Amino acid sequence: MDRYIKFVKERTDIEQNYAKQLRNLTKKYNKRGNKDDQDCKYSNHAAFQEILKELNDYAGQREVIAESMTTTICTELIKHLQDLKVERKNHLLDVKKAQQNLDTAFKHLETIKKRSAKEWAEAEKATLQAEKIESDTNSTKPDVDKAKQHANVRTHIADECRTDYAAELQKYNKEQKSHYYSEIPQILNKLQDMDERRIRILAEKYCRFSEIEKNVLSIITKCLDGITAAGKQIDEKKDSKLLIEQHKSGFERPGDVEFEDYTQGVKKAISESSLNPPKVRGKLRLFGKKHKAQSEDFSHLPPEQRKKKLQAKIEEISKDLQKTQDQSEALDKMKGVYEQTPQMGDPASLEPQILETSQKISRLKGELNKYETWLSDIVGGEESPSTINNNSQHGNDNSQNIYTSFEEDFDDIPSPIGHCEALYTFQGNSEGTVSILEGELLTIMENDKGDGWMRVLKGNGEEGYIPSSYVKQTA
Repeated sequence: MDRYIKFVKERTDIEQNYAKQLRNLTKKYNKRGNKDDQDCKYSNHAAFQEILKELNDYAGQREVIAESMTTTICTELIKHLQDLKVERKNHLLDVKKAQQNLDTAFKHLETIKKRSAKEWAEAEKATLQAEKIESDTNSTKPDVDKAKQHANVRTHIADECRTDYAAELQKYNKEQKSHYYSEIPQILNKLQDMDERRIRILAEKYCRFSEIEKNVLSIITKCLDGITAAGKQIDEKKDSKLLIEQHKSGFERPGDVEFEDYTQGVKKAISESSLNPPKVRGKLRLFGKKHKAQSEDFSHLPPEQRKKKLQAKIEEISKDLQKTQDQSEALDKMKGVYEQTPQMGDPASLEPQILETSQKISRLKGELNKYETWLSDIVGGEESPSTINNNSQHGNDNSQNIYTSFEEDFDDIPSPIGHCEALYTFQGNSEGTVSILEGELLTIMENDKGDGWMRVLKGNGEEGYIPSSYVKQTA
């Protein structure tokens, strides 16, 4: 049993190490950053990410196998082994005790046997002495009677010892028979039963070893089927079109090179083609190879690629600006609460943060306007309406018509996102806040964005901001 426990432990170590290596492998190749998010538009890249996900789930099943083997085999076998060792020890102690009792009985028998032999020797000696005195002519009658009486006493004592010896011998033989025919066989039968139970437990754990693998086999099969399905979902035609769309330069095809007729002499040398030579274009950069010198307005890129980069940059700045404006509004609300309730905090302590966010908003608005201007120049200069998404043919509309405003209307009521219960009473005296009572049930309309405030809706329809620490979420 010890050997099998060691075997299972080594098997669980193998499974755990295998699962760990698989997880590290999937983590290594899993998508990270914007570049990988863009790559996932391709079906083959998305399929690879799905394969990594299924492989990560597969690693989880290997961990389940290792954990199940540890809990249902190793742990239980160790407990059974300890119980069996205690039981075996008790049985062996019973054998030792029974043998000691038999040995003690034999020693007592030997003692009585020796005493009986000694007494019979003394009785025989007394009898011979009495006969000698009786045959001696010089012996008197009292001497002869005394010797005979002494011989009779010794003979009587020897008879009693012989009786004791016979009884003790009978008792020992009975104990010896019970020892070899009853006690020891019973103990050996218990040891046999114990060993058979040990073997039966091992047999069950052998089967359990296989059952653990079978229990997760269906899930492992689903993981493998998922990998197969991911491979079948790859659309090479779609991927090639996406690749073309992503890396197309936007340059127009060059026109034919005009024939220069040198038979006309110098006059032809100043022909229209010489005065207006074809524009020299840079080499087409396939598959987005990076240029060494990149400018802020992405002017080093082809027109189509430049437009995509500017659109992505505008979206990034818009999100950052919206987040900063939300933080600014929250700080203003917090300052108002501090002014109404000085014990909650010092309004002056928020001035540095308010100033910092205000400066950041100004900077982001400037950057946004700059990138929108660059984008407007590109869109306005395009002649074909097919190259402009959601815009007019002339390309003269403001860039604000291309992108929706990133600012959301505060008065719009979104869907509830949860419920909470007020832990304390709060007096909403400043603008934008709302008063609540301890134990009042509220509907969460906007979670805490890191500024310590959340927007809630009361049962009477009143809505406003409250401190996040004043409530606990219930659902």
